[in-house]
Amino acid sequence: MSEADRVPSPAAPPAVVAAAPEEKKGKEPEREKLPPIVSAGAGAAAGLDRGSKGQISTFSSFISTVNQKKEATENRSSPTHLVFPNIKNVRDLPPICLDVRQKQRVSVDALSSEMKAPVLPEPVPPVQPKTMKDFQEDVEKSKSSGDWKTVHDFYLTTFDSFPELNAAFKKDASASFNTLEDSGINAKFVNAVYDALLNTPQDIQKTVLKGIINSLLREWKGPRTKDDLRAYFILLQNPQFNNTSTYVIYAHLLRQIATLVEADHHFLVHWFKKLSQKRFKQLVERLLQFISLRLFPAKPEEFPPISKCSWWIPSTSKVLALLNTANNLVHPPLIPYTDFYNSTLDHIDLMEEYHTWQSFGNSHRFSFCQYPFVISIAAKKIIIQRDSEQQMISIARQSLVDKVSRRQRPDMNMLFLNMKVRRTHLVSDSLDELTRKRADLKKKLKVTFVGEAGLDMGGLTKEWFLLLIRQIFHPDYGMFTYHKDSYCHWFSSFKCDNYSEFRLVGILMGLAVYNSITLDIRFPPCCYKKLLSPPIVPSDQNTPVGICSVTTDDLCQIMPELAHGLSELLSYEGNVEEDFYSTFQVFQEEFGIIKSYNLKPGGDKIPVTNQNRKEYVHLYIDFLLNKSIYKQFAAFYYGFHSVCASNALMLLRPEEVEILVCGSPELDMHALQRSTQYDGYAKTDLTIRYFWDVVLGFPLDLQKKLLHFTTGSDRVPVGGMADLNFKISKNETSTNWLPVAHTCFNQLCLPPYKSKKDLKQKLIIGISNSEGFGLE
Repeated sequence: MSEADRVPSPAAPPAVVAAAPEEKKGKEPEREKLPPIVSAGAGAAAGLDRGSKGQISTFSSFISTVNQKKEATENRSSPTHLVFPNIKNVRDLPPICLDVRQKQRVSVDALSSEMKAPVLPEPVPPVQPKTMKDFQEDVEKSKSSGDWKTVHDFYLTTFDSFPELNAAFKKDASASFNTLEDSGINAKFVNAVYDALLNTPQDIQKTVLKGIINSLLREWKGPRTKDDLRAYFILLQNPQFNNTSTYVIYAHLLRQIATLVEADHHFLVHWFKKLSQKRFKQLVERLLQFISLRLFPAKPEEFPPISKCSWWIPSTSKVLALLNTANNLVHPPLIPYTDFYNSTLDHIDLMEEYHTWQSFGNSHRFSFCQYPFVISIAAKKIIIQRDSEQQMISIARQSLVDKVSRRQRPDMNMLFLNMKVRRTHLVSDSLDELTRKRADLKKKLKVTFVGEAGLDMGGLTKEWFLLLIRQIFHPDYGMFTYHKDSYCHWFSSFKCDNYSEFRLVGILMGLAVYNSITLDIRFPPCCYKKLLSPPIVPSDQNTPVGICSVTTDDLCQIMPELAHGLSELLSYEGNVEEDFYSTFQVFQEEFGIIKSYNLKPGGDKIPVTNQNRKEYVHLYIDFLLNKSIYKQFAAFYYGFHSVCASNALMLLRPEEVEILVCGSPELDMHALQRSTQYDGYAKTDLTIRYFWDVVLGFPLDLQKKLLHFTTGSDRVPVGGMADLNFKISKNETSTNWLPVAHTCFNQLCLPPYKSKKDLKQKLIIGISNSEGFGLE
């Protein structure tokens, strides 16, 4: 089993389910908790239930359900009406499907006599009753005639038990289908049956739910079979679980799936990835809705008390983790990772979740931080900001205490990271200040330009970032190489004696995240993957950092032509050794001198052949993206983590780190219009109406240029356009003048143009021909 298959989330692995602790006689059992996973390698699971087992209750009217089950067994020819109780009077099903590795079972003897379901003999594998064509013809006949007996009998039989489900939906009822890649299920038939179900009479729908209840109450003997996994896989797709009236049943289905052993989860993950995008997305949305409505029910009386079903959300989160793993195994993913976000979690106490996760580590208590893929980037930003603020306050308080203890007079400046720099020596002064004030990096940043009067209310800080980034990333500076094909920067592999300036860039990125500043930096996604390798700085300084697994896809994001060439080499059908005449050697130009590097010992004498070309490509990419820039990137890594040393980074995907640093590329100009402030203008003024008519009609590239012209970046902060605090001010000058921008304050100064044509012409000239940041 590969590592990728075992780890539920590559960004920050979620918790898995562990065996429940032994209950002590005579005492109420300890609560079962869902702990977090700290390492990607942990594979098996930890206590799913948060609620006490002793408190898990049963359906108040379950006797009628069991009786109807018996009647259905005796006479399947007549339609059966499931008396599904009103949810507000419903209690939960008894605990079922405890972890098989603990050999714990819910014995039928544990239930009161009136609650016992009939114990049926082991069923003989049924024969597949209908084909999909037969079923669809029956449905059409029922719709036209109004007689649903045939369709009712089909649903009654099919959903009566796990063996019946397999008989109905397996491609070949006699085949085992025990492979990862093929579940053996006729997916089209399953979809047809479920699509038709919601349009059938209520008694048919209740019959299906009744069959599911009885299947879930079955007493298990030994580990699950692949047929059992297929049944779970089929039942999970039931669209009836969109209805809150079915949530008690749905919760128990999710619990049984969540508490399966890791090997069974492994099969389910690979079967999930074979679903169509539409069905996969429906599954995810149904699970997210289940969590949202459990957290914030429209009618609280619809569900059992949270204290008696606290295992609902942990179980659901675990099943979501399986789907997230499946999604990450597919390239490209079935759905964007953002489709796993649950925006409802933005409204809960996130810091309590975070502190629970930090405090209890790998045991005891459930926290959504164990499943970071469901937490939106906006919510993660709040966690990081508040964690940063708490660290800032803590360090500032300690500075104050130290001053007082030494009987020195405290002053407000000690509460900030004060940067005093000269514009003429910006990089060297910044490097000196940050090196000298390394202990203050987690204080609030405050910038002063020497010889200039000005109070930093945020504008000077942003100006410092913009000027510094502009200078460091200039090609003449030599630290980074700009690749025109990919529009991004990459680390220069040139060797040097001092890598402190790379550390400075890392500190700048960390300070930007820490102080909620969006930077105009163009690093490829691979950079952020390396930045989280590992997400927490190792205590052993000899441990390599910034090294990650890289592929041709990563290289393509930086050097697309070279990546294409290597891909061509891999697919070349001729004789590689004779036609390419290459060895395991790389040549690079450094300061006008061509230098060679062996990709492996003796590489200059090892020819690249059809047999070893995969190894050659792997070593070549690893050399370019890892080994040749190791010292540069290590300095950058340590600089970033010297500011952003926080467990909160473990919650982030590489893509999310990029959004925190650089903002989102998704523009919503209507949102910008709604949040814009005006100075000297009113939003109803003719010039402003002309402005928005023009801007909303711009193509995307001009909209990005406008944003870059006014803010210094063409990206949007995590909080959206509203976080830009965009302002349009009236510029009382000649209408022959072009617009002016103050990027430090996200401010556009607009002359009162008299016509839309004039405004559009001047605006396009201004935003298309501005060099730099337009700082004043």
